[in-house]
Amino acid sequence: MDRTEKREFVASLAEIFAATSMVVVTHNQGLTVAEVTDLRRRMRAAGATFKVAKNRLATLALEGTRFGGIQPLLKGPTALAWSTDPVAVAKTAVEFARTNEKLVVIGGALGTQMLDASGVKALAELPSLDELRARLVGMIATPATRIAGVLQAPAGQLARVFGAYAKEAAGETAEAA
Repeated sequence: MDRTEKREFVASLAEIFAATSMVVVTHNQGLTVAEVTDLRRRMRAAGATFKVAKNRLATLALEGTRFGGIQPLLKGPTALAWSTDPVAVAKTAVEFARTNEKLVVIGGALGTQMLDASGVKALAELPSLDELRARLVGMIATPATRIAGVLQAPAGQLARVFGAYAKEAAGETAEAA
């Protein structure tokens, strides 16, 4: 990379940090190309991005952003993952780290709040934004279903009573004949 490419990279990374809500810092020692591709595909599916960046360039991009506190974590072979959905990026990184010992989650930041590895893992255990939305819709729909069931129950009971009387009357008519 020449100087202009580096400046453009730092500027684009700074824009990303301004627009995102969560950044996860990982150590990735010895990941193969296939493993990194798999991780990137998983991150993309979760709405997150995974990027290996030079520590010096990432540090320059972090200056003046709310994620400046993660600068001390940028030592060694690091990679950054970010997303606007904080649970999705944490969950994807932690799940991949469980299955691959070459990727180690070392920390991150949720806005101005610094997180260590256990904080990122705790965040990964929370339900994602889509799961919370589904639960909320389910909670809203459940009372309506129950109300409809309660309103239909008396009519169903009346129909069964009338049906029983009709069968009984039909049985008496058949016996008389």
